[in-house]
Amino acid sequence: MPWALGVPAALGAAFLVVPLVALVWRSPWRDLGRLLDDRTVLEALRLSLISATSATVIALVLGVPLAWVLARSTLPGVGLLRALVTLPLVMPPVVGGVALLYAFGRTGLLGRPLDVWFGVTIPFSTTAVVMAETFVAMPFLVVTVEGAFRAADTGYDEAAATLGASALTRFRRVTLPLVRPSLIAGAVLCWARALGEFGATITFAGSFPGRTETMPIAIYLQLQTDPRAATALALVLLVVSMVVLVALRGRWWSAGRRLPRTPAAVELAPRTLR
Repeated sequence: MPWALGVPAALGAAFLVVPLVALVWRSPWRDLGRLLDDRTVLEALRLSLISATSATVIALVLGVPLAWVLARSTLPGVGLLRALVTLPLVMPPVVGGVALLYAFGRTGLLGRPLDVWFGVTIPFSTTAVVMAETFVAMPFLVVTVEGAFRAADTGYDEAAATLGASALTRFRRVTLPLVRPSLIAGAVLCWARALGEFGATITFAGSFPGRTETMPIAIYLQLQTDPRAATALALVLLVVSMVVLVALRGRWWSAGRRLPRTPAAVELAPRTLR
């Protein structure tokens, strides 16, 4: 390995790893059980896992078709739509929370009719937590999957079309299998981002134990009163994230190393595709 690449690579790895090592080093291992044996902590962890998973499911349902439109559509305005969709990647999360309040708050653009006509109030609820996490995390899925859609060979799709497969069937049985590794990678990135979301969540959903207080919010609050408890919570969140990422990384990495399977569309008889 050339030293001109190895040295900055080592410095970059150290810059990312040393803070994690410091967190593990400063963790109150002896009192870890006592600090974590708290109902508030368990509720925050449960809420974080449920809300991050819910946000990921919503991002898959909405984000995958959106990524397909961005990658394959030739309609005017797609470039502007792409810029707007990816904007939450770079905007401060607090700004995202304020935008959600103006959209879905009780006096917001959509929040007012929801409140007046249906009696639905979204802010400062568990629904608001899921929406805030979806808002900041879904662009990670969209960007990842859009790139895969662009790189996928459209010849398989065209071959399936000649066999009589409908557009939806081609998308489900041809296009999606081709981008499966990137789809899994995008979903994992989305879940990890949602799990660590803080700014938009506390702005749009607030901090109510058992309802909107996720692990990042609990860590922030504990850091002001009990730094040892905050460190213990941060360690738990770090371990949970690492376990899930390592477990799922093995799945998408092994899938990515395999050559893309020949889509079912070109293997099956035309009668099956209809």
